[in-house]
Amino acid sequence: MEHILNALLPICLVIGAGYSFKYLKFPSPDFWPLADKFVYYVLMPSLLVYKLSTAKIDLSYTLNLVASAMFSIVIVLGVLVLLKGIFKFENKAFTSIVQGGIRFNSYVLLAFVDTIYGDKGLVLAAIVMAFVIPFLNILCISTFAIYMRNDKFSFLSFVKTIIKNPLIGACVIGGAINASGLHLPIVVIKSLAMLGSAGLPMGLLSVGVGLELKYLKHAKKELFVATAIKLLFFPLVIYGVGTFLGLSGISLSVAVIFGAMPTAFSGYILARELGGDIPLMASIITLQTIACMGTLFLIVPFL
Repeated sequence: MEHILNALLPICLVIGAGYSFKYLKFPSPDFWPLADKFVYYVLMPSLLVYKLSTAKIDLSYTLNLVASAMFSIVIVLGVLVLLKGIFKFENKAFTSIVQGGIRFNSYVLLAFVDTIYGDKGLVLAAIVMAFVIPFLNILCISTFAIYMRNDKFSFLSFVKTIIKNPLIGACVIGGAINASGLHLPIVVIKSLAMLGSAGLPMGLLSVGVGLELKYLKHAKKELFVATAIKLLFFPLVIYGVGTFLGLSGISLSVAVIFGAMPTAFSGYILARELGGDIPLMASIITLQTIACMGTLFLIVPFL
């Protein structure tokens, strides 16, 4: 239990520090959007390339891990569609519920598995990200296309979004270097390691900066459904699917932790661009990010 606390509390404190810096407007309101962009395009990709290019990857475990994540996402999405029929959610709100129910925060995932399981856990999480992020984008954009029926969706722009995603690109580059058997010069490896070491703390600060507590006062049943599905139901589903597909040990643990992650801040951007429920999306992101620290404290000891 002490090990779990030692893993969770630093993450909570760093996220809280990020929110405090935003509240205090330190060092300036313009700093954090630029810092977040730097983390997204430089620091986190450096970390992923470094870890994946130097890791020992067992494909027999990683393929089942990726399959478990994808099957679980489909199951959870199916349950959300059923709940829409039961609770009669508005279409606009439902797009945010879907994003809240199936997306995940990459920064929190990488930071947590790195703290608990070290390099091996981080590499497994990175491999899942490489496959799951494009899959999630397809499902989320399809949800908007079906339920909003607007003309803002473009398949070409979607493909460009995937190609330009630096996290996916970094996973592909790191994995390709690993598979090819190439060895990067030690100077390059150490440079990537130095940049990557700043990625996780800066990413967590960005998570804190992105929290919007003011929206929580408008809490509705949609908010609680999305949060319960993501933080409680999803981990159970992926545990069952992963066990069925033969996952065990650290692979099963990483799968469950992946399922227990809060939704991603990119869901807010997609809601804004495609006409979703923006206040609801902001509320879901904020509540899940705060609540996941409690649910992880309950889930991780069983792993």
